[in-house]
Amino acid sequence: MKTSRRLRPLPLATSMFLAACASGPAQKPAQAPAPAPAPHVETSHTVAPSRPTPVANSAVDDGNIWQNLRNSFAMADCDADPNILAWARRYTSNPQRFEDQLAAAAPRLAYVQQVAERHHVAGEFALVPWVESQYRPVYGAKGMPSGMWQIMPSTANAMGIRVDKNFDGRLDVPAATDAIMALLSRYHDDLGDWRLVDYAFNAGEFGIKRVVSQHGSPPDEPVIPKMPVKPVTREHLVKLLAIACVIREPDRFDVSLPSLPSEQRLVKVEIDNSMPIARAASHAGMSPDDLKDINAAFRNGVIDTKASPYVMLPSNKVEQFRNALTAENNGNAQSVPGTATLPPLGAALSAADGDDGASPDKRSASTSNRTHTVKSGESLWSIAKRYSVDIKQLQQWNHLAGAVVKPGQVLKVSAPG
Repeated sequence: MKTSRRLRPLPLATSMFLAACASGPAQKPAQAPAPAPAPHVETSHTVAPSRPTPVANSAVDDGNIWQNLRNSFAMADCDADPNILAWARRYTSNPQRFEDQLAAAAPRLAYVQQVAERHHVAGEFALVPWVESQYRPVYGAKGMPSGMWQIMPSTANAMGIRVDKNFDGRLDVPAATDAIMALLSRYHDDLGDWRLVDYAFNAGEFGIKRVVSQHGSPPDEPVIPKMPVKPVTREHLVKLLAIACVIREPDRFDVSLPSLPSEQRLVKVEIDNSMPIARAASHAGMSPDDLKDINAAFRNGVIDTKASPYVMLPSNKVEQFRNALTAENNGNAQSVPGTATLPPLGAALSAADGDDGASPDKRSASTSNRTHTVKSGESLWSIAKRYSVDIKQLQQWNHLAGAVVKPGQVLKVSAPG
């Protein structure tokens, strides 16, 4: 058994309603022992009116990603079922390859874990992309699942995720992850058992509700419920508990979990101007392939702010990217054919939470005659906050009687000029 292996630095590289995406019963992790404090990475623009501390300015403990994950687990351990142990050994049959795969996945895994925590979802579900895709940005053929969550087009449409020839939101890490975690949280509210949540994720919510209606909720034992579901659905839960088993007891499988330095954690950088991926990569000091890998939703080689107003970057690339954009906007920047020419970026850039740090006067000047397309999860409050305007102003400019907005709705975010 390996006990002295040192942590290796991580290289930069890196279905039916949710039957499209590919635990024992427990309450939501919010009632479990509190995890060790961790820095708030970034928040997707589709969630949370709160303003967390930017990760780029936070001290990060390399070990927190794994200990926080263990502390948030709510289902069975390694020895609860022999099939769990068998799959854990299968995952780690080649320790070096497993470590390399986990190291490449770690930045996305860390991001997903913190979104799961915000939604009070059991930590095991932060590992679902391992079961589905090993956190890779899988491009699905037409009508097939896509992204690290392996979401079907029909499911994406039901969740308000944009999918078209230019942009596939299933590959947008923040938006897709937030949508999935919100759905899993609702599943648990309805089903009350994390094992059934995983069954619903794999086989579809309504199918599992019918099974529970006919046969009742499963007992605590066996851990893998003996319900009339397809073998692949039962195996999905086994696989999920197996990778959690490895995270619980890595030494048992002769593997070491990689460190994740703070500078390699993924953060969100909001931008005002569309640009080619190659130019954005140059600004960040990255290869276009590396930037595309973590921003795979953009399908036509252009970071289109009409589709998504941010890019994901490793935190150690944010300052260089910001400085390059500022210099470009103060110099001779060239616009991207077919994209809107927006006001200079200036200080309207955030590395973590969508707060641009600009004063209200500067912000209002930059938003003159602008519109905003509502995305899934956004509220009138969050949109008003983003553009530094009052909710009453938004209601007046858009002739809204209440505060309800819908995905795809186009709102004026400045006084008509």
